Amino acid sequence: MAGTQSRGAERGPGRPREERVTGAVLNAVVDLVTEQGIGAVTMDAVAARAGVSKPAIYRRWPTKQDLIIAAAETRIGVLSVPDLGDFRAELRLILTTRLEAYRLPGSDRLIAGLIGAAAETGAVRGQYVEYTERITSETRRILERGIARGEVRPDTDVRAAATLVAAPLLFRLIVEQELPDAALVDTLVDLVSRAVRSAA
Repeated sequence: MAGTQSRGAERGPGRPREERVTGAVLNAVVDLVTEQGIGAVTMDAVAARAGVSKPAIYRRWPTKQDLIIAAAETRIGVLSVPDLGDFRAELRLILTTRLEAYRLPGSDRLIAGLIGAAAETGAVRGQYVEYTERITSETRRILERGIARGEVRPDTDVRAAATLVAAPLLFRLIVEQELPDAALVDTLVDLVSRAVRSAA
């Protein structure tokens, strides 16, 4: 028993250290992008900024692509929206949460860099697809919940509607180069709700 407890005690600090390294590295990526742009993100620069070794980074993220996606997910990650009994309220919660993330310093550069990296020759498309699937999953879920309640038309193309929800804030931020605001969220809630609203 004593031996088991001793081994457990020896392993104990491992997880906090792993979490510290992970946090330091991903924060370093976000900081570098915010300050200098996506081009500043190299394994050497990240290791120096985070105060960790390059092997420690490669063990967790074998490629720069993996690292950028992981850093982006610290800002724009998976949401969990409780059942509020109302599709419009749930849609507003998703859009407002995304709005807050997009308005953080450096989010525009981080997202633009992520999109640009996805288009580069040699990029592993599947990793970006999996990321976008994760971050739009809750929108699909509230649409399906709305269909089950009878609020959303049963013939709604859920995937297309989720794209419709996700795209405008990003377009305003990246293409139009303006910070999206609460007024845009209000407009989107109204437009999307009317587009998918059940006749009943």
